[in-house]
Amino acid sequence: MEQKKEINQFDIPFAKRTYLNNSNSRLLKKLLIFSPLIFILFSLTIIRLIREIGFEPLSNVNFQTERNQDHRILGHLPYKEIPKDKLVLIEPNIEVHVDMRESLLKMREEAKKDGIYLVFLSGYRSINLQNNIFYSIKSIRNQEAAERARVSAPPGYSEHSTGFAIDIGDATKRETDFETEFENTGAFKWLIKNAAKFHFKLSFNKNNKYIDYEPWHWRYEGSIDALKVFEISNK
Repeated sequence: MEQKKEINQFDIPFAKRTYLNNSNSRLLKKLLIFSPLIFILFSLTIIRLIREIGFEPLSNVNFQTERNQDHRILGHLPYKEIPKDKLVLIEPNIEVHVDMRESLLKMREEAKKDGIYLVFLSGYRSINLQNNIFYSIKSIRNQEAAERARVSAPPGYSEHSTGFAIDIGDATKRETDFETEFENTGAFKWLIKNAAKFHFKLSFNKNNKYIDYEPWHWRYEGSIDALKVFEISNK
């Protein structure tokens, strides 16, 4: 057998060491010192961009989703037509939901005591009648659907179909029937002050972004059925 050669310690090469010159060393130290600050500034910039570019559109998407979930059409919420057996006649050609009859008539009597004479203009409307009101007048007036929907609900989307809506006028100012000028009458001022006592609420005020202001249009919210019907609208 061959004998192993003795390893000469001088045959092992020394590790080569290189040293950074002073200028490079100082630069590295500065980078190490300022790198946390650079990282923070970079992070803040990224967060700002995410908020401006990412979050706002996301919030818009959420808003659109919420709007779509309530199934609006041209700004109007859907309403089911009341069964005929829940309607009562309060005046010739004017029917309302049986739940609101007593409160409605009592409100008129109380107004009369104060020298205010309320007149009922329109109550329950069938979906078929609302269909004629929406499309026929839209055609006569040469209106687009969105324009017509500002002043009249599409069929199936009117509060009047629930039987809980009532249009009210001033018996001494009939020229203001179905007109915004109704808000200047004694009847409207009395309603604003007293209607809530009888569980009535103005449906379409000046702040409504979908439907034009209708000071004559009131709805009843004095029963559980009525509250269920208008739950989404009251959100």
